[in-house]
Amino acid sequence: MAIFIDSALIGEVEAARSLGWVRGVTTNPLLLARTGCDVRTILSGLSRLEIGSVFYQLVSPTLDGMHQEMKQAAKLVGPSLVLKVPPSQAGFQFVSKCVDYPCCITAIYSPAQAMIARETRARYVAIYVNRATRLMGNGFQLVREIAEILKNSSIEIIAASIKSSEEACGSLAAGAHHLALPYEVLTGLIMHPLSEQAMAEFQDNGVGISHPAKRTDPPMHAKPEKVNNNGSNAPMD
Repeated sequence: MAIFIDSALIGEVEAARSLGWVRGVTTNPLLLARTGCDVRTILSGLSRLEIGSVFYQLVSPTLDGMHQEMKQAAKLVGPSLVLKVPPSQAGFQFVSKCVDYPCCITAIYSPAQAMIARETRARYVAIYVNRATRLMGNGFQLVREIAEILKNSSIEIIAASIKSSEEACGSLAAGAHHLALPYEVLTGLIMHPLSEQAMAEFQDNGVGISHPAKRTDPPMHAKPEKVNNNGSNAPMD
């Protein structure tokens, strides 16, 4: 399993990298557009962060255009590039012929599309879980159906469009292999109210190397104890 941050903001991706357990970054055309920055600048910046895999989505609608766009993206990102490809006729054709970089067929909404993806030997398929729930009724069921189609293949499922920790865990339980999460959901995985309660109790009442016990002086009237011959303790005279 790998957890990716779904963002095109350099600051967010850098913060995610510092967590130590995020394995890459997924982008899409809308996320890139919302930054208001040049796409080439963003991709180069993401590559320099060395966070792991950098997913870039091809936007050219033609097969030749996709090949040209791949070459440009490769110059910016390098060997960590993963190509996201829409499930169009040209997209499936591109993936079936692409041997230079791993491909992720994105925005999969049916087991039939997953069946074609299997034949193209794509590395990943991406399912928009929350959006599928809103538009189709049950995103987890879609993940289960696609997982069944892809069983015993080398294709791995990335669950995207995740809005909560519950959706993240539910997607994995339904059969997804990886998660692509926005920063706020990513960091929301870390804590639970009961964990915070336990940590506060440890901090207030526990001891450790960097948190020694508070010294409690014995009462002034207390007498030191001596050990009798029978091994019992008794106040010293």
